Amino acid sequence: MTPPADPAARASAGYPAHPGPVSPSLTAEDLAAVPVEVVERLRSARRVLTICHENPEADALGSALALALALEERGATATPVCADPVPVLYDFMPAIDRFWTEPDPAVDYDLIVVLDCGELERVGPVLATHRELFGRVPIVNIDHHKSNPRFGAVNWVDPAASATCEMVTLLLGAMGVPLVTGGRAVADALMAGLVMDTATFQHPNVTPRTLRVAADLVGAGAPLSTTSRLLYRTKPDVQLKLFGRVLGRLESELDGRLVWSTLTLDDLSATGAVPAYSEGIIDLLAQAKAGEIALLLKEQPSETRISIRTRDGGPDAAVLAGRWGGGGHARASGATVPLPLAEATAEVLDAARRMLAADVPVATREPATAQPPRPQRAASAEPAA
Repeated sequence: MTPPADPAARASAGYPAHPGPVSPSLTAEDLAAVPVEVVERLRSARRVLTICHENPEADALGSALALALALEERGATATPVCADPVPVLYDFMPAIDRFWTEPDPAVDYDLIVVLDCGELERVGPVLATHRELFGRVPIVNIDHHKSNPRFGAVNWVDPAASATCEMVTLLLGAMGVPLVTGGRAVADALMAGLVMDTATFQHPNVTPRTLRVAADLVGAGAPLSTTSRLLYRTKPDVQLKLFGRVLGRLESELDGRLVWSTLTLDDLSATGAVPAYSEGIIDLLAQAKAGEIALLLKEQPSETRISIRTRDGGPDAAVLAGRWGGGGHARASGATVPLPLAEATAEVLDAARRMLAADVPVATREPATAQPPRPQRAASAEPAA
């Protein structure tokens, strides 16, 4: 349900009549993207479980944490949950220690909010261990993955959003919750997700609305520059060693249109890195000059996880990931292949080759042209500098 455009009607439905000081940069149209039923469910809930996907990154963690803190500001009880421990990469986020790995057994939840999950199973083993809870309590599904199957009682899926944290920022504006809630913890969490999923506003998923959301977060005190540095330009030595091993294994074919590498369990043990330190490798592979599909295949004990990036105008990454039950976005997706690394690599590469063969070449790709020979530098008796 879309909120009414008329200010009086919006006010009677429980929305702010205009963005106001809570969201000074957001427009009425921005806030109108938030479904009324989502706002109503959250306003009426008293005991809320906010849960994100396993193997979390900043958008998952930031959206679940920020919403939990905002609901507490409104007087509700809220528990942010992630099935896996929070990677040390995100220790800089205020209140990140609030996460549980299981629902609080002392709380009788009346609402579950699932955030940044392309499907319900992405919450991980919590779903199996608490099947009765997930079957009994209504679920609000908030996500920006276009492959999301709308598994909730209430679904807000917006593939046009750069990040789930962008959506939660809009939601808090619609609910009238200040972004300075939690002494900046809310704004910081949301900024981390926004920076992560846009690569500091470099990806094509950035829209004018994304930048208005960012402006409000900066206005609330979120440290954009510091967040970007910590997420993208600060790495422990073992992570850099891991990057070196994986990038040194880079391969390409089809005139560079297909680029890939692998990350093995031996890479982790040899460098002392943890799996979370693989974050960012796929984005480096995607920088290959002629690359239209970039793949990172990560070995697991009995299966292989793949990360996929594609270039604007090229193949749809979500379609490729969908062959193995995965999904995500047109330019960034992932999946799990139930095969060991060598077999999975052969299968995934074959599918990528077929996709490139069937796909219309990227319109912006420049044809190869012969370059004129560079003039030879005259010989000199002077020593080289």
